[in-house]
Amino acid sequence: MTHPFLDLPPLSAAHFASIEDRVARLLSTEQDVVIMQGEALLPLEGAIRGTAGPGTTALNVITGPYGQTFGDWLRDCGATVYDLAVPFHTAVKAAQIRAALAEHPEIDFVSLVHAEAATGNTNPVAVIGGAVREHGALFYLDAVASVGAEPVLPDAWGVDLCVIGAQKAMGGPAGVSAVSVSERAWARMAANPNAPRRSYLSLLDWKERWVDAGRTALLHAPAQLEMLALEACLARIETEGPATVMARHAAAAAATRAGVLALGGGLEPYVYEASEAAPVATTLRTPAGVDASELVAGALAADPGLPLAAGGGVLAKEMIRVNHYGSAASLDVVRRCLAALGAALAA
Repeated sequence: MTHPFLDLPPLSAAHFASIEDRVARLLSTEQDVVIMQGEALLPLEGAIRGTAGPGTTALNVITGPYGQTFGDWLRDCGATVYDLAVPFHTAVKAAQIRAALAEHPEIDFVSLVHAEAATGNTNPVAVIGGAVREHGALFYLDAVASVGAEPVLPDAWGVDLCVIGAQKAMGGPAGVSAVSVSERAWARMAANPNAPRRSYLSLLDWKERWVDAGRTALLHAPAQLEMLALEACLARIETEGPATVMARHAAAAAATRAGVLALGGGLEPYVYEASEAAPVATTLRTPAGVDASELVAGALAADPGLPLAAGGGVLAKEMIRVNHYGSAASLDVVRRCLAALGAALAA
């Protein structure tokens, strides 16, 4: 047996570059955009290891599990790290960022997650970016969950390294990801003796052998199916219109918050303030004595296709996540999720 997706003609360098250009348009950026051939953890780690080292002093903002991971990577690079942790049911405030920068004026690197799908919060990157830019630090942003669900504007916000993935709000593949890189970030990498070279983690390899060489020869065989899926995903967003796609996610999130309160039974939004809730996923807190994992299992038994999941790790007993990824960001899906959760809660 064969399959129509097998034995495809090779993906040309020009075709690869054209997909990068479409990602740049989605982000409204003039920065270099590099599509990396792996899940978003690849550029997330590569960007930190490329720009951080023993001379780096970093402010690492923790609003969920990924912020904790970034702090671990930074310390592994030899950086001095100041963690700014806030409760997972809220967002970090720009005033908190400014206070940390004032307390530690030597900070030259700030890492932040835009939206944490795992905890359901989103951070005010536009105003935070202004504070970081005034301080002069390099700004690293994980926008994997936010892109497609809310604006992601690296240039306007002063973001030097902006990593995105297609598998959440964009409704695309998990096997490729992208990062926009400012000239300041490239310069930091070039001056970093510990930046990965001749490595799958290396952004400098892409800079020197791909970007600077005119994007005419790929470094290695691309993940062809994932690249074509990413292209199809971008085309779908372009056709629907980015503003429409984002409005659909916002409506699904707002309907979920309102619907769960109307449902009753003790379920409530995990993120207290609607303004701090991410449109990519709505997290819910279960009532006392109700195990979130069991409640989700009951709901999925009735409707297995629902975008429901229990929280990860220690949150598995108390948090439910309603994902609004791509096509799941619809009012019909929200109604089905609420109906299944209501029935499971009643049971």
